[in-house]
Amino acid sequence: MYFDSRRSTILATNGMVATSQPLAAVTGLRILMEGGNAVDAAIAAAATLNVVEPGSTGVGGDMFALVWDNKEKSVRALNGSGRAPGAASIDELLSQGHRAMPGTGVYSVAVPGTVHGWETLLDSCGSMPMSELLGPAIDYAENGFPVSDIISFQWRQQLGKLSAFPSGNEMLLNGKTPSQGDFVKLPTLASTLRAIAEGGSDAFYKGPIAQKTAAFVQEHGGWLTVEDMASHTSDWDEPIATDYRGVTCWECPPNGQGIAALEALNIAEGFDIKGMGAQSPDAYHHLIEAMRLGFADAYQYVADPRKTHVPINELTSKEFAATRRALIDAKKAMSTVPYGQVQGGSDTVYISVVDGQGNACSFINSVFDHFGSGMVVPGTGIVLHNRASLFSLDPNHPNALAPHKRPYNTIIPGMATIGDELHLCYGMMGAFMQPQGHLQLISNMVDHAMDPQQAINALRFMVSNNNVILEEGLDPAVARDLQSRGHNVGQITGYNRVSIGGAQVIQRDPDTGVLRGGSEPRKDGCAVGY
Repeated sequence: MYFDSRRSTILATNGMVATSQPLAAVTGLRILMEGGNAVDAAIAAAATLNVVEPGSTGVGGDMFALVWDNKEKSVRALNGSGRAPGAASIDELLSQGHRAMPGTGVYSVAVPGTVHGWETLLDSCGSMPMSELLGPAIDYAENGFPVSDIISFQWRQQLGKLSAFPSGNEMLLNGKTPSQGDFVKLPTLASTLRAIAEGGSDAFYKGPIAQKTAAFVQEHGGWLTVEDMASHTSDWDEPIATDYRGVTCWECPPNGQGIAALEALNIAEGFDIKGMGAQSPDAYHHLIEAMRLGFADAYQYVADPRKTHVPINELTSKEFAATRRALIDAKKAMSTVPYGQVQGGSDTVYISVVDGQGNACSFINSVFDHFGSGMVVPGTGIVLHNRASLFSLDPNHPNALAPHKRPYNTIIPGMATIGDELHLCYGMMGAFMQPQGHLQLISNMVDHAMDPQQAINALRFMVSNNNVILEEGLDPAVARDLQSRGHNVGQITGYNRVSIGGAQVIQRDPDTGVLRGGSEPRKDGCAVGY
């Protein structure tokens, strides 16, 4: 059963971009047509999304990327996420009565990693200057754009959040959230993007923009300083991977949660998911239980590996998966899901780009929750993310809040290869939906031979705490069967289906170079190619 999108898979050979808003997808395609590569197009599309989908992404957030070099036949992983301020303190928050990290406001703000990530990615893998790539975004911010359907719906839910500070008006239209078709200009954001286009990351992390950002946070009692901004760096990491029935699936390593997807795939590989049938009660049950186990381990162990030990090799091993798989009862849901014992040793945008030379960039950029912390730096249009809200206040937890430490991060780009060739460039936005979205996309395509658009259209489940959310349209008999096994089942309907993930997938045939693209029908976007 499918979300009735009536979309077909898009085919092209010279290049393709898939993302959640058409103006951004076309921006990326323009860059490809002008001779840019996959990385150039991804950055240009991301900058445009900052303007046309400002509640989900922007220069005040974080980014991660996987890059496929078709000549080298290699995958690289970039961590463009920010760190906690140097003055971050668990004791200070506990003394104020907090028992968990605040979800919004000054304490939820970490250093924004996006702009340095863009520049690091471009310097190493791009071919065009930042000034040219940010041009379309600046044009939309200065001269305006019409707000699209789903984005207007999501924007509408955030009026209260944006009204918390006077500067939130920079993201409003005459004091109100824009409706579908309203024409919006974001002049302060245009000025910020122009400064970055002309001065690179230094224009963001040093000088007036950094001073305004730090002053705004400190004015309201937060920790962020100009020194925190100036010292920020991105990191190239070794990607992590596992084999799922002959398809190698790649993720960025922790502090991202992609490792949960890999563990769930390893667990699911031990079951005959194909034989169970797509979206059957048996297939759903086993995938749900595999995902619950993957999350239990991610919540326990994922943290900043540069600050604490994260058992990456153990969590991605087939042997560890076998011990976790043994906990799954084919007829009964686990009442509790403990994390495994290893031997020690948000809302988002996603962009998939494959160029005509077979290079690919799986790119994800986010301010976490819609409009992040709710703080818009006055006079800049910068929406500060609330990624620090994912730290733990338990000082003994690997993900405990600490100075200059990266928190558990939900945003995860995905990529898949077969042998030495690119197979898929994919991702799914949606906070904790992301690893379970990766699991379902890969299972749909590998186990059930779906094409990219079919795999995206297929109705989804979402594990949320001890509940399982199913999409409207699924056979009620499946829900009843899952309930009989002990799952706490709920349903998601209408516009709220956007929270069950926003996927983009591009598949490449290595023999012909043909690209097949699918885009999320639950969002406003599209896949475009030439």
